[in-house]
Amino acid sequence: MSIANDARFWDRTSRKYAKAAIADQAGYERTLDRTRALLGPDRRVLELGCGTGTTALRLAGDAPSYLATDISVGMIAIAEQKLAAGPVPALAFRTATAEALAHEEARFDAVLGFNYLHLVRDVPRTLRCIHALLTAGGLFISKTPCLGNMNLLIRLALLPAMRAIGMAPYVSVFRTADLNQQIHTAGFDILAAEDHSTRGSEARPYIVACKR
Repeated sequence: MSIANDARFWDRTSRKYAKAAIADQAGYERTLDRTRALLGPDRRVLELGCGTGTTALRLAGDAPSYLATDISVGMIAIAEQKLAAGPVPALAFRTATAEALAHEEARFDAVLGFNYLHLVRDVPRTLRCIHALLTAGGLFISKTPCLGNMNLLIRLALLPAMRAIGMAPYVSVFRTADLNQQIHTAGFDILAAEDHSTRGSEARPYIVACKR
């Protein structure tokens, strides 16, 4: 399995993904409001793992520039269709990874990764690339499912079985404490860690981290 396999999985499921309802709409709105307040009017923003662009389209109007990326060509194609239907001047979509972008000259004041880090194959490397993509004092804002804190049956039986038959993507399994440590090791200070779920406690922390 490889990143190319991951991209093909998301290409295959992009149309279904685009039609899926947000499971916790109130929690999602809370995340948007909190992020919008952190970004302010002056930050150049990069979103990684943007999917079909729903979050980017909601947030980009408050930023001077907003680049939203995903590894899936299919996801980006749908995002661009949405953007064409409702243009947002600051927003651009692109098929790219954090690792590829880190080799380019562009740098950002904030990097967003929502429901993203658990889907990358090398979390420490990706976090180092995110650190490199940020300006001094820049913010990394994430909301990440930590499967290590979730139901044992799901992560040890159901998820591997679904992956084996092509019904689930690659997923990294880690606990919240592990994620916090990896973010710190990559060169960040964690400013806030919050639970935005409105359906009880959820192992999906919203983390605001500042580049050291």
